[in-house]
Amino acid sequence: MPTAGAGSGSGGRHWRRLRDAALWLAAGTSLLLVAATSGLLPVQPMRVHSDSMTPTVAPGDLLLVRHGQGPVERGDVVAVTDPLGEGMLVKRAVALGGDEVAIEDGVLVVDGTAVCEPAIDPARLDGVWFGPVTVPDGQLFLLSDSRDGSVDSRAFGPVPVSSLVGTVTGRLWPAPGPLPSPSTGC
Repeated sequence: MPTAGAGSGSGGRHWRRLRDAALWLAAGTSLLLVAATSGLLPVQPMRVHSDSMTPTVAPGDLLLVRHGQGPVERGDVVAVTDPLGEGMLVKRAVALGGDEVAIEDGVLVVDGTAVCEPAIDPARLDGVWFGPVTVPDGQLFLLSDSRDGSVDSRAFGPVPVSSLVGTVTGRLWPAPGPLPSPSTGC
């Protein structure tokens, strides 16, 4: 009576097909990961290394950045090319081209009106006075949510929209989902 070997019969073919499918799946997943992290896809994962956006985004969070998602609106969390070095920054767009922006005793003021910012922890505001400055057309004024000692547009000025990598649409890890709306609680 012949014995069935691992490579013979329909059972062997099944395992070969399964192994081949697993290899193709691994190769496809690897290519997709490389394309996503290099910015070749419309979305890109991005790891946060600083606490400048705390409490909205914490160090170690993995964010999803959407490339080319229409115009930026006030309050959007965006990823931009770092104007002071290499890499990317995650900041909040608080003023757009043509807006006048100031900080008065820790309160953000845009076009003469105080901005309700429930995502900002009052303990992380520095209370400094800044501005007012007018943001040039085609540029964004970016601030950190943790403003005490953070490097943002107060230090490097408004950034051109062309330096925009994309809009942060949500968190992938550790708590997947959308970021809180900047106006929730106003």
